[in-house]
Amino acid sequence: MSRKQKGLLVAGLVILALISAGLAIRHMDIPVLEPAGPVAQKERGLIITAFLLSMIVVIPVYVILVWFSLKYRHTNKSAKYDPGFSHSRWLEGVWWAVPLSIISILAVIAFKSSHDLDPFKPLASTNPTLKIQVVSMEWKWLFIYPDQGIASVNYVNFPVNTPVDFEITSDAPMNSFWIPQLSGQIYAMPGMSTQLHVEASSNGDYHGSSANISGKGFAGMKFIARASSQADFATWTNHAKTSANDLSLAEYTLLAKPSEDVPPAMYRMSQDGLYDTIIMKYMVPGGGN
Repeated sequence: MSRKQKGLLVAGLVILALISAGLAIRHMDIPVLEPAGPVAQKERGLIITAFLLSMIVVIPVYVILVWFSLKYRHTNKSAKYDPGFSHSRWLEGVWWAVPLSIISILAVIAFKSSHDLDPFKPLASTNPTLKIQVVSMEWKWLFIYPDQGIASVNYVNFPVNTPVDFEITSDAPMNSFWIPQLSGQIYAMPGMSTQLHVEASSNGDYHGSSANISGKGFAGMKFIARASSQADFATWTNHAKTSANDLSLAEYTLLAKPSEDVPPAMYRMSQDGLYDTIIMKYMVPGGGN
């Protein structure tokens, strides 16, 4: 096989691998690349931008690797042997300038996006913001609707095209709250309250999960985030208000005990300020025990 034929074979294999990888990714379910809200759309843009910028370095490195392997292989007697070569200003300029430029661009993008996508920053909208309080437990998620007087476990419902202000804490080991198609993850920590603003731009059920290993029930710590119409959301909240399950402080104490693969459930609230009570119990010595 001639050198030209070998080069064509290698190029063909590389192209085939790239096409195969592209087809595989196209048919894979990758939630972060299938955004359903404005926050997730911006985050996908950042992922793609960072990937393309990294390819400016990655692709030439692999091309040079293949080229060097072929050109300077042991059987290639025509390759120039130059043991005295030690310096090239042009080459050093390239391998310093290119990475420096990429890092500078990424730094500017990271600085700007950190402010634009601040999870504490409210989303601009003509619709009023819905507040939902989230409590990470072992191994389930509790969602409290303080203005509606209801709560749910491993299921959260909110209207489409409506900003949602998640207030997040934990009544168990530190965890991470994540709805990949709507936003990035944010940590839930005992004795602290963090925030995450999201919005769904289309109706549907979106998978939420724990993004931080927290024990043996971690794998089943999943929930459904449903974006519905205003009418469907109102119907659901009214149904929850008539639920036979009453989330009192005593009932919450039982619910907080470790349990795995808990099915979705809804509650009417008879305990005001439950979210603040959960946070404050960690403010005194031994309160979380």
